[in-house]
Amino acid sequence: MKNYKVPTLTIAGSDSSGGAGIQADLKTFSAIGTYGMSVITAITAQNTQGVFSVEELSKEIIKKQMEAVFDDIPPKAVKVGMVSGPEIIVEIVDSLKKYNPEYLVVDPVMISKSGYSLLRPEAKENLIKYLIPMAYIITPNTPEAEEITGIKVESIDDMKKVGQKILDMGPKFVLMKGGHLEGDAVDVLIGKDVFEIYKSERLDRKNTHGTGCTLSSSITAHLALGYDIKESVRLSKTYITEAIRYSFDIGKGVGPVHHFYKFE
Repeated sequence: MKNYKVPTLTIAGSDSSGGAGIQADLKTFSAIGTYGMSVITAITAQNTQGVFSVEELSKEIIKKQMEAVFDDIPPKAVKVGMVSGPEIIVEIVDSLKKYNPEYLVVDPVMISKSGYSLLRPEAKENLIKYLIPMAYIITPNTPEAEEITGIKVESIDDMKKVGQKILDMGPKFVLMKGGHLEGDAVDVLIGKDVFEIYKSERLDRKNTHGTGCTLSSSITAHLALGYDIKESVRLSKTYITEAIRYSFDIGKGVGPVHHFYKFE
């Protein structure tokens, strides 16, 4: 059900190596079949070996980017990824309230795979207070869920408990990602009257750069195309599993997933 005239927007940081962040989001939007746009919040110097530096953009240019996009090509669905500063979060929230997109997907990017902090400590409060309550769906992995709630996640039961606690913060749905746990790759979707478990085999691949960005932007694209939340998550779970299966070696470290595996 591709429709390249359906606009989708990512608000996130730029990955200079192309495997995560804005670049992964735009690749995913294209692969799923929507028209991708971007608002850049930060520039990172990173590659397959790690993140080496981050420079935030000003809240003024972030606001101007959002105005330029929404005033001309209003997106059907919006994904918010890396928003590292408290002032940036407030600016984004104010703009989202003004334009009120139909779907808002929040991927609470906090720490890179290499351990670099992508969310300033003073920004966490604003993330929880202002951005999470606005979300149609939030997609934390287990370390992010632990950081948001202060509760350890070690099992599916923990995922359900912590997911419910995040749901109580205001979003309509929470997708708890279990990629950091042992065993099968299990994700849990939680809503007011929704509890779905998505299981897939855990693939032994080292090239997993950008998995979180890719999954959340896939959900964004599927929602924009008219799929309901359960189907959007199911299709996105399949998409990221296959993108990991066909991931490839490039660079000296953790390579990217293959966003365009379907076209080979």
